[in-house]
Formats: sequence, structure tokens, C-alpha cells
Amino acid sequence: MSALTESPAWLAVEKHQSTLAQSTLSDLFKQDNHRFDRFSLQFEDMLVDFSKQHITNQTIDLLLALARHQNLEQWIGHMFNGEKINSTEDRAALHTALRSKKTVVLDGENISHKIGIVFERMARFSTAVHNGELRGYSGKPFSDVVNIGIGGSDLGPLMVTEALKPYGSNKIQLHFVSNVDGVQLYETLQHLNPATTLFIIASKTFTTQETMTNAYSAREWFVTHGGNKATVSRHFIAVSTNQDAVRQFGIETDNTFEFWDWVGGRYSLWSSIGLSIVLKIGMDNFQALLAGAEAMDQHFETTPLQHNIPVILGLLAIWQINFNGIRSHAILPYDQYLHRFPAYLQQLEMESNGKRITRHGEIVDYDTGTIIWGEPGTNGQHAFYQLLHQGTQTISADFLAPCQSQHPMGNHHQLLLANFFAQTEALMQGKNNQKAHAELVSQGFSEEEIKKLLPHKTFPGNRPTTSILFKKLDPRTLGTLIAMYEHKVYVQSIIWDINPFDQWGVELGKQLTNKILPELEQEKAITSHDASTNGLIYFFRNNQ
Repeated sequence: MSALTESPAWLAVEKHQSTLAQSTLSDLFKQDNHRFDRFSLQFEDMLVDFSKQHITNQTIDLLLALARHQNLEQWIGHMFNGEKINSTEDRAALHTALRSKKTVVLDGENISHKIGIVFERMARFSTAVHNGELRGYSGKPFSDVVNIGIGGSDLGPLMVTEALKPYGSNKIQLHFVSNVDGVQLYETLQHLNPATTLFIIASKTFTTQETMTNAYSAREWFVTHGGNKATVSRHFIAVSTNQDAVRQFGIETDNTFEFWDWVGGRYSLWSSIGLSIVLKIGMDNFQALLAGAEAMDQHFETTPLQHNIPVILGLLAIWQINFNGIRSHAILPYDQYLHRFPAYLQQLEMESNGKRITRHGEIVDYDTGTIIWGEPGTNGQHAFYQLLHQGTQTISADFLAPCQSQHPMGNHHQLLLANFFAQTEALMQGKNNQKAHAELVSQGFSEEEIKKLLPHKTFPGNRPTTSILFKKLDPRTLGTLIAMYEHKVYVQSIIWDINPFDQWGVELGKQLTNKILPELEQEKAITSHDASTNGLIYFFRNNQ
């Protein structure tokens, strides 16, 4: 047993759970008419309702005691103070500095000044592209921008530009290429004109295999379809820390935007990785995005734990995962513009907290991380909600929706939100035998038919959900939402005593890829792998 799971704070939550498990969510609502008021928090134009979580006041008190046992308040301070909390890479995690109006100093250097310089360059570059000051080799203005990156260099900008599409310019069509599968690059390029296409190569090290493979193929397409090596520098932009590799590729220093090692990839949309965002929605809207995130940063840093939204969300996740055995969490945005939000949060949480080793190098004896997935409502209702309601596994969920639609049409938005509210109520209440029986009687079924149908018509309910409503999905609100989830993930990591800012688990696959790649292009016998991998390689070589 670890020090965490043997601690009085952990054991107290464990004991409380075994008692609370005897009641249902419906019971808790019947016992407390003020439950919504007690278990909901507001921040600016956003409401977070966690009253449909299987909790009581005692649950929250005990979880807060666990947080204090793990020194959560001190760890929040460590992050904002720029301490090297990314211990395995000896780095700070200062993505919050990118959106802070305060002067932030790291290792004696004013990094706020450096950030300001890069943001000013991004603004000038975006303006020059939009007003035609910067043009391609033919003298025509740019019409298309292709962002080539992967992970945070793709998921963040893609999610934000999709979410804020109503705020985007029609002058620039934005495309994203991440997959090393050549099909994605091919399908993107075949409709583009090289004379009016601008490429952003987003890679911190400028060595990421998938990104650089796509980058070199894009450069080859550009050179062979009208451009030439001399004009590569006019059509290719780099976001990177590796100036030497950028120059070798053919990109000039003036077309390189700085990026720092204290910004993790999955936290990088706030940095120069957000250049594609700026090109689409403009610097003013990008600054509004940053301002929304900064507002949530201040809330997280200064608000007492019991009223702190990311803290409460993080502790509820601990409650679900470690004390109720819930290992799957759905993100369900009732807003089509947020259709990439679940995928973005999937990386944020699963790459950050998918760890089995503590900061001190010990193997954990408790679950960490959870499976994050989801789709927009109401599409999901006609796909996987059946399992949420009547499946054998309990799955927790966050429901998100704006009160105002970007494009009101008839009663579409009212119908959308009616579904939102109905689903969370149904997941909480379920339907017992008595109610199902009464419905079947009212529908004219015979007792014999009812006996046959009744088991299929009942729902257990008691499924935990959190509802997040906001006035409108504008840049500031989106920034607030993203930062809220970033800090929620950090809270979980502190309770679990893991480092959420590294990702060593992906390294082995990269190493084996580099070993296997030349084996796919030769004919000699392959014996260095297990029988399955050897057999797969042979089959591929015989059928490619």
C-alpha cells in the first residue's frame, strides 16, 4: 500500500463512499430541496452544476481534506511561480504566462517581454497576409493556409478555429494536416493552388517524424507544381525552437516564430502555435481567448478550494475514478462548433495523467487517468447513449451547451437544450418498474405483454453528470473553458502525485518505428521481433 492510499484522508473518503453507496441520486434530491444551490458554481457567464454527482456536503469536505493532505494549494502556487514542476525534464510549466498580464520572470529572465515580442510579430504577420502585403511567388495574395503539426500543434488550433468559426475571416481558408497517412495530405493539397498557399510547419524540435514527413512532402508538392526552391521561404513558415533545422529546410529566420520549452505541446495553442488561429480569427479575438483563460487562471490561483471550479471538477474526477470505480468519462458538447472539443480534452487528460509512476519513481497502487471520449449532442443520443443509460458500466459525463445559438433557426436551439436537460435528468432518475409498468398500461399493453417488456423498459439511473452552461461560445468563453479543464487535470495529478507535463510513454513506439521502417524497404529475413510482428511485416512486404 502507498502512503496515499494508507493516509487517513484517503481512508476517510473510502469509508464514506461505502456508506453513501446505499443511497441513489434520486434519494439525495428528495432529501434536499436546495441541492442545486448547494452544488453549483458560477463564473462570469458560466454555470457549473454538479448537483447530479453522487455526493453530499460530507463528500466535498472529505475530498477537500484529501486535497489539503496532498498540498494542493502549495502545488497551485508552484505552477504559477514558475517552479520546475515538470521534474523529469527539469522544466517549469508556464503556459499560464502566455495569457498573463502580469510580468512573469523565469530563471531571472522577463519571459513576458519575450512573449509580447512574439505576439506582436504574429499580429503583424496576420495583418500583412490579410491585407495582401505578404503575397506568394506569383504576386497573388494568399487564399489558403495549411497547418502541418501533430498532437497539441494540431488538436489545439484545429479545435479553436472550428469552435470560433463564426468569428473567422472568409479571406483565408484554413486546413490542418497531422496524420502521416499520405491520404490526408493528398486530399488537402489536390484542391489547392501552390501560388496562393501558405504552409505553417508547427514542431517545437522540427524533428517530429510525422510532421516533418508531411512538411517535406508538402515542400516537394510546392516545388513540382509551380513553385521552386528559391520561393520556398515565401510560402513556408516555422513555429519551432530549432533554428538550425528550420534554416536547413529552407525557411528564413524572419519567417520563424519562437516557441519555448516551458510550454508543453498540449498546452501550446496559447503560444505561437496559435499562429493559424490568429490568421483565421484575428489577433483581437485571439487576445480575447487569452483573456478568458487568464480570468480562469486568476480564479484557480486565488479562489478558496471549496469555491474553486477546477478544484471541484478535479476532486469529483478523483471521487469517480478512485472511489466509485468509474473509468470512462464522456465529453458531450451540445454545440456543433465544439465537435473537436472531446478530442482536444482526450489528449489533455490522457496524455497528462496516463501515468503509473509517481514523482518519486514509485509504481502507483491506485487508478490514474481515465478514458476520455465523446461526440456532440444530439448525434450521440442516436449512437452510444443507450450504453450510458442501460449498459453494465457506469460512465460519467460532462454536458456543455451555450444558452445562445450563433445562428438561431426556428426552435432548433430550444430543442437542442431540451434534449440536454432531458438526458441529464434521465441519467440521474432512471425509470423504475412501477413507472415503466404504468406507462405500458396507459399504452394499452396486456399484462402478459407487460411482463415480457417490463425488464427492457427499466433504467437504473444513478449515472453521474456535470452540466456546464455558458451564455455564448465566444472567444473569451472558450478560453475560460479550456483553462478550466487544464487546471482540472492538474488538480487530479496533484492528488495522484504524478507529473502531468511529460509523456515518456510514447517514446518506445517511436524507437521501434525507426527500427522497423528500414525493414519494410528491404528483402532480407526479419527475425528481430516477436512472431506476430515478424509475420505482419512479411505480409505487408508481400502485398505492398
